[in-house]
Amino acid sequence: MSAAALPAATAATRLLFALEGFTMGVWGAHLPSIKQRHGIDEGQLSLLLLGGAAGALLSLGVAGRLIERLGARTVVAAAGLAMAACLASLLLPPGLLTLLPLVMLLGATATLADVAINAEGAVIEAASGRKLMSGLHGMFSLGGMAGAGGVAALLALDMAPSRQLPLLALLVALPLLPAVARMLPAHPPPPPTPLAWRGAGARRLALLGGLAALGMLAEGAMYDWSVLLLQTEAGATPAFAALAYASFSAAMALTRFGGDALRERLAPGRLLAAGGLLAAAALSLVLLLREPWVGLVGLALVGAGLANVVPVLFIAATRVPGVATADGIAHVASLGFLGFLLGPPLIGAAAQASSLGLALGLVVLAALTLAAAARWLD
Repeated sequence: MSAAALPAATAATRLLFALEGFTMGVWGAHLPSIKQRHGIDEGQLSLLLLGGAAGALLSLGVAGRLIERLGARTVVAAAGLAMAACLASLLLPPGLLTLLPLVMLLGATATLADVAINAEGAVIEAASGRKLMSGLHGMFSLGGMAGAGGVAALLALDMAPSRQLPLLALLVALPLLPAVARMLPAHPPPPPTPLAWRGAGARRLALLGGLAALGMLAEGAMYDWSVLLLQTEAGATPAFAALAYASFSAAMALTRFGGDALRERLAPGRLLAAGGLLAAAALSLVLLLREPWVGLVGLALVGAGLANVVPVLFIAATRVPGVATADGIAHVASLGFLGFLLGPPLIGAAAQASSLGLALGLVVLAALTLAAAARWLD
């Protein structure tokens, strides 16, 4: 690997994280538009989200082999362009039955791209000797803020959602291939260290994966339900409610950019416990007070509390004795993705049975459990 290639690859990877976050921000902010366009209720929306989760889980099973066989560059290029095409088409199908396969494809391609760029980030971090993962995930959050903020601005300008989505998808597709061209040409083969499926290594990975699942369940729920939370529970206008995703993502991005400095001052367990308690307290206030501005500020605090869950746990996974770096990250990421992908449809099903406000109490419970279990990390 050429040392001269690292700065360009680092910049390209930051951009790719931002583009994926932008896509997810547009998706989350337009869930009310999708719900209205297709005439679906919360239960059907949860089925749609479950379809996206199913597509993502299916792609997780083949992501590693595809990246090994085709290379991260090819996977990011193909999956990223397909992801943008899916985003542009979300309001075109006439009903749920044709929309569901499209959302499944969106989930699959977004996950393939995500695994590939995380692998790229891990290789760059190891080669450069610099801590980068928190900042890379901060770029994802910054992209999410930009995507949701762009939707809010276009809604305020009365641009129809059917015109917005193709335009925003084009903003994803245009810089994608130039960024892919600056990725590392190849990844070095992983070290021949077998994964320690038994003993202390396995228990450690199970703990890290469980914590990741809790944190990412809460994060995924906020991405997919925060806009509807402000609109339906706090009585916010559609344009104001679209800012919910942006507020959450902005606070998460800022906290992640300072994540490495926080890790130097706090042990991992204490950092995760403090974040879990902050997220639980902030979301509880949002659900109890049900005021638009309180909701906006509270969701920002939830984002700050959850910001360092993934970067801290991914780094901890690389330090499990007897476990190869890539295997540790993959194991923890897989369990984390399960929480991230299954959390939103779980909230939707609970909302159908009760209300969205009560359903999001599950996120408060997940954050409190994360805080209580984080002490085992140190």
